[in-house]
Amino acid sequence: MGGLRRLHVLDKVAIGLLATGLVCVATGLLPTGSASDAMTRVAPLLAFLGTVIVLAELTSRAEVFDVVAARIARAGRGRYPLLFLLCVAFASVTTIALNLDTTAVLLTPVMLALATRVGIATVPLAMTTVWLANTASLLLPVSNLTNLLAADRVALSPLGLAGRMWAPQLAAIAVTMACLWGFYWRRGRRGAAGPGEATPGEATSGAGPGEATPGAGPGAARVEDVQAEAAPPVRGADRYVPPGRHRPADPVLFRACALACGGFLLAILVADVELWVASATAAAVVVAAFAARERSALRLSLIPWRLLVMVPGMFLVVETVDANGLHSLLASAIGHDGGIAGMFRAAAVGAGLSNALNNLPVYLAGEAAVPVANHDQLLALLIGSNAGPVITPWASLATLLWYERCHAYGVRVPLARLMGTGAVLAVTAVTASVGVLALTR
Repeated sequence: MGGLRRLHVLDKVAIGLLATGLVCVATGLLPTGSASDAMTRVAPLLAFLGTVIVLAELTSRAEVFDVVAARIARAGRGRYPLLFLLCVAFASVTTIALNLDTTAVLLTPVMLALATRVGIATVPLAMTTVWLANTASLLLPVSNLTNLLAADRVALSPLGLAGRMWAPQLAAIAVTMACLWGFYWRRGRRGAAGPGEATPGEATSGAGPGEATPGAGPGAARVEDVQAEAAPPVRGADRYVPPGRHRPADPVLFRACALACGGFLLAILVADVELWVASATAAAVVVAAFAARERSALRLSLIPWRLLVMVPGMFLVVETVDANGLHSLLASAIGHDGGIAGMFRAAAVGAGLSNALNNLPVYLAGEAAVPVANHDQLLALLIGSNAGPVITPWASLATLLWYERCHAYGVRVPLARLMGTGAVLAVTAVTASVGVLALTR
């Protein structure tokens, strides 16, 4: 019982979901064939999750993210508004050109390392990543798996989807920027460290300004055990001191991991390679480099056991609900109105159920409930399922990945604050995007 009490709440959720899913299969609530189909679909996703997080953990240890973060901080020239715009542009372009899951895994460590370089609280940078990973994923088929499904359903090419979704995408990013600035980045909220105060990284590592502790675990020299308000806000602080150039402790490991990450991103962009194959190949290169240079870093705790338990459990539970009335419920909730009212209704259902369950299975179930001819209603459902899942930690796979990265780095975002500000963003971003979609029909 003591071990169970020590489990993180998400560990308990993950175990509960898997146990519930297995009970559903055992009792016949979920037919064996449906369960087998669900596990066949989820297997590549699990392979991607497992390998890409190992890649991110070891790349972080090699200080690749610290180098990138230092360069962004220097490019900001000590001005918070410029730094804010750079972070928004970086997160948006990464999500649009690659995909939201890559943003969650690879950009989150960069943003967390950037907080230490600049000397501000980690939460503004962390929230920039997770919010834009979701709200900036509307434009291209590659940006989100749901986009691929929607583009195929409405027979749109990548350029065709971009032509239809560019205005909603701009609206979603604009609303996200406003919410980020108001809730996390504006003066008095961003938590800039004042003279003589420790930055997050210094408070936990004992390292000097802009330095990392050699040999420390992922995130240990940067933001371990940093709370949401780690650095007290200094009202009136309009500038920060740009850091010096960061030099990794092991240049060989740094280059190997940087090349592996670059190869992973290149494979996603230009090669017809499945995500899990690209991430597994890059992770194998990084593991081999650490086996040769720092074998002690290779440990079983690198594997994201929580996600590997939670995701199949989540899919089994949603499949069970779908097989026992979810489709009828969704068809009734979404309705058959292809006009503006029907578009807002579909978006609201997609956003609401995505936060209650998860956006991928919800979109799949919702897509089947939308009449074939109602293309705009389907795109509105897509907006709700993509830009809406920013309230609960399990609402999208990207949010789960982001939460896992933050947990690994010791960053704690209070759940009440996460959900409260996320609810404001979800309502305003989805409403604005669907409204623009309706106006540009």
